[in-house]
Amino acid sequence: MSDMKKIATRDSYGATLVELGKIDKRIVVMDADLAGSTKSGMFGKEFPDRFFNCGIAEENMIGVAAGLSTMGLIPFVSTFAMFAVCRPYEQIRNSVGYPHLNVKICASHGGISVGADGASHQCCEDFALMRTIPQMLVMCPSDDIEARQMVKAAYKYNGPVYIRLARAATPVYHDENYQFEVGKGEIVSDGSDVAIIANGIVLPEVVKAAEILKAEGISARVINMGTIKPIDKDLVIAAAKECGKIITVEEHTIIGGLGEAVCSVLAENYPAPVKRLGINDVYGYSAEAEELMQAFGLCADNISATAKDFVKR
Repeated sequence: MSDMKKIATRDSYGATLVELGKIDKRIVVMDADLAGSTKSGMFGKEFPDRFFNCGIAEENMIGVAAGLSTMGLIPFVSTFAMFAVCRPYEQIRNSVGYPHLNVKICASHGGISVGADGASHQCCEDFALMRTIPQMLVMCPSDDIEARQMVKAAYKYNGPVYIRLARAATPVYHDENYQFEVGKGEIVSDGSDVAIIANGIVLPEVVKAAEILKAEGISARVINMGTIKPIDKDLVIAAAKECGKIITVEEHTIIGGLGEAVCSVLAENYPAPVKRLGINDVYGYSAEAEELMQAFGLCADNISATAKDFVKR
């Protein structure tokens, strides 16, 4: 995987906005003074009359997006995940979610891989918060191809959407034949001893972990769960039935995120042992992204060691 081309999904987002903007004049884009970092500025450069810098006033930006959607426009809202979700949560709940408006919140710089900006900018709670909004579609792409298709799916979806995008460049392992489908997971590699379910920037590390396990005689099924809500229940249940044990890996707190979504499905349908890997009820801190991923165990060596111990138990 090291020789694969790497692209940050925030770049994929910006490029896809431009593509969509050319075919639908209803699309408008808003940013909270971070357009260069979120890559929404690519749209602003191409369509300045449909781009609005709302400044560092995220609550107001959500309200503006809600209003524009009632006029038949399709607003895409961009800023860092911390400021897209945590700061304007009330406005998202009451002004977008409650009336079920067609607003797309596409947040970059999610998780600890934001790096040196530290705990104040490392949003590891966004999946949990957005999952609690009734009928909010929640997604997180793993590479450039999936990100582009996910943004297009959000455009076609009639209702509120949240997408987390990454700051760091990640390997592009999908090809152009890949077809993303809302609410459906993807079996990246098959196995029968344990299933490892992940998404986003950690997925390449999970794939590496599966390769390490294979060399030690352990067969791991790797599942990319790009849609966190609604989660692919059938794929989760099948993994439990066929593999027996499941590990979830996410660049998010283990409280309320992908791991708990998987556990909820299994508790109600097919109870099975689950081990959750993620941020363990702590804040991040300032360091380089790679150092943080290692420190929090979101790396191939720790994932494979955890899986090996889990299978043997």
